[in-house]
Amino acid sequence: MVFLLVNHFHALLASNRLGFLRLFLDVTFQTTLATLLSFVIVILCGPRTIAWLRKKKIGDRPNFDQEQIDRLMEGKKGTPTMGGILIIGAIAATVLLLADLTNFYVQMALICLVWLGGVGAADDWLKLTLHSREQEKPTSRQGLTMLEKLLFQIGLAILLAIFTYRYSTYEASHTLFFPFFKRAHLVLPLWAFIALATIVLTGSSNAVNLTDGLDGLAAGCMGIASFAFVVLALIAGSDEFTISGRSLTEYLYLPGIPASGQMAVLAGAMLGACLGFLWFNCNPAQVFMGDTGSLALGGLLGYIAIVIRQELLLLIVGGIFAAEALSVMLQVSYFKYTRRKFGQGRRIFLMAPLHHHFQKRNWSEGQVVVRFWVLGAMLAMLALATVKIR
Repeated sequence: MVFLLVNHFHALLASNRLGFLRLFLDVTFQTTLATLLSFVIVILCGPRTIAWLRKKKIGDRPNFDQEQIDRLMEGKKGTPTMGGILIIGAIAATVLLLADLTNFYVQMALICLVWLGGVGAADDWLKLTLHSREQEKPTSRQGLTMLEKLLFQIGLAILLAIFTYRYSTYEASHTLFFPFFKRAHLVLPLWAFIALATIVLTGSSNAVNLTDGLDGLAAGCMGIASFAFVVLALIAGSDEFTISGRSLTEYLYLPGIPASGQMAVLAGAMLGACLGFLWFNCNPAQVFMGDTGSLALGGLLGYIAIVIRQELLLLIVGGIFAAEALSVMLQVSYFKYTRRKFGQGRRIFLMAPLHHHFQKRNWSEGQVVVRFWVLGAMLAMLALATVKIR
């Protein structure tokens, strides 16, 4: 029913019967409005959502098995978590109201958002209601296992990759493009496209999840990354802008992906939702996004990168997320290796993820967060600069 109504509305807009309302068909206008609308939704719904989470006693119970960090995080005990439902709700509502729901990529992005949001919500609910469930019946279930989460993420990535690959017959839609190089690209067969998409979507989802450890850190970095992908998606999906008689994608030697401009609306909705969430998540945080928000935001960012063929540029835009994930992988691998070789595990960092390493080096929480934001902004600017460098 929703899709029929949207089809009818777009048909009216495409005709001249609604006059100035045809402005709502312009992707740039849709994106700007999506950013504002999602921000307003989060701001208006935030207080009630936080109150509901408090009522349900869905609060954080930080335990890092590190005396110094546990002491620093003591004040966060009981802070409502699962605030990601606020972010997901705002993005979904905004997209349903403003985006072209007949667009294939929009449909797949909504599936990605809801799927990963559901996985994160299940994990958060099991972990955060453990105490009350133990009072009713003894249980050892403390959330989804890492294997369970990975299976859901990989399963989603494979499905999205297959449908996305087969949807478009354009060669650019199946090509891996390299930053900094004008004509460096590699046409991917289906199996390679699936493998790359699985790594990107799963990796970005978990990387944002690992970054979500300090007040405002993940939300701020996601807002910066979302803005960069607003610009990249507008370029990739727009043929209306021309320079010297050539489309913007041709002029900049970037892949032009038909119908992918709607990904800018998704990125704009993410930007607005993250900025709105920062209103409540800045230090001292009134609410945390939890796995509900972080898994969904990271996965959605990864899917947008896949659609507009900028998977490698995502590594630069999301450099903070990549560094956080890499710090965990290096720490765990090195610890296991040295334990086998020397009988005692050794560490590269004082603590992983990376933001806790700097906390243990006596950086305040505010210093860590703001400095990571600054680095994230510089990385986003570098990524956008590569567009012209190419």
